[in-house]
Amino acid sequence: MKDYPASQAAFSHQGIPYESGEILRQPDLAATLRRIQEHGRDGFYRGITASFIVDAMNKNGGLITESDLTQYQAKERPPVRGTYRSFEIIGMPPPSSGGTAIIEMLNILEAFDLHDFEHNETSYVHLVTEAMRCAFRDRAKYLGDPDFEPMPVKKLCSKEYAARLQETLPLSYAGQSSPSDLTEPAESDETTHFSVVDSDGMAVAVTYTLEYSYGSGIVVPGAGFILNNEMGDFNAKKGLTTQAGLIGTSPNLAAPRKRMLSSMSPTILTRDKELYAVLGSPGGRTIINTVLLVALNLMDFEMSMKEAVEAPRFHHQWLPEAIYLEKKAASPSLTAGLKKMGHPVEAMGIMGHAHCILFDSKSGTLYGAADPRDRDSKASGL
Repeated sequence: MKDYPASQAAFSHQGIPYESGEILRQPDLAATLRRIQEHGRDGFYRGITASFIVDAMNKNGGLITESDLTQYQAKERPPVRGTYRSFEIIGMPPPSSGGTAIIEMLNILEAFDLHDFEHNETSYVHLVTEAMRCAFRDRAKYLGDPDFEPMPVKKLCSKEYAARLQETLPLSYAGQSSPSDLTEPAESDETTHFSVVDSDGMAVAVTYTLEYSYGSGIVVPGAGFILNNEMGDFNAKKGLTTQAGLIGTSPNLAAPRKRMLSSMSPTILTRDKELYAVLGSPGGRTIINTVLLVALNLMDFEMSMKEAVEAPRFHHQWLPEAIYLEKKAASPSLTAGLKKMGHPVEAMGIMGHAHCILFDSKSGTLYGAADPRDRDSKASGL
């Protein structure tokens, strides 16, 4: 942040970091929030806040104009919905890929009795990985901003499409991912999720992101907030699909007024038309599989909310081809078994920070689980 005085002023003492126990005051941000409270969208996209943004753009070679801000409209879109066994899945629609991908993977896995598998043993990890491979390939091929790209979300979330994928699923060996099929840019893991259920049983799953930690690192002078660097979630270049994981498909190429594809996956599960669980996590593209695995832990392995969140995780995203295993999941037998089937296996540190709530309808009790992978995690009730 050294090149941006407003950023240094907001988050340091003239370049010296705050220490634990000191009080951080953000009066510019407080004033911005007050304008939004009093004037709604016009408190941000017009007036003094908008002028602060445009001034910052003009002084730093940015592209956003007063007209851009005035014309911007937030979009409220209906969620995607699916079913898995006796559960209903309610997820985030495009331009997030999370809800569609999770429903597609669950539809594929529904044909298998996961009770017959030992949790996180070789055949289970292989099967779920192949479902992940299918969904992330389709994510790259089809999904983007629905205002710009027609996309077959209904098909991807259908049981019929999953049935066709089930027929091609390799059950005894690793499938293959190839850039000739497609590819995509790396995403950061700097995202926040929280789950809430109130005393009336109303549930909310919220995921939001700045992209990298502190976003672009640029605080808007006078307004107090940080600009994101979310543009990195667009595909870099048409046709640039590589074995390393870059993706160059058309649906997610940058364009004026276009929203970039994300992996945010706030998800609500219901059973018998009653709330069952509220799920979500940060973690870039690992978000989708984090939510999937927590959901499977609850629905198929009947874990408690705490057990489901704390269980070791694994990740596969079509490209790169490797299965990434958290340290606690990477037992010698699992690693050897997966490699024998042809899967490249790599270790990863931690995967996601799932913050979730389970509702026990019989007792009326809410069970909150804060992920121990996150040092700032917390579950609380009033």
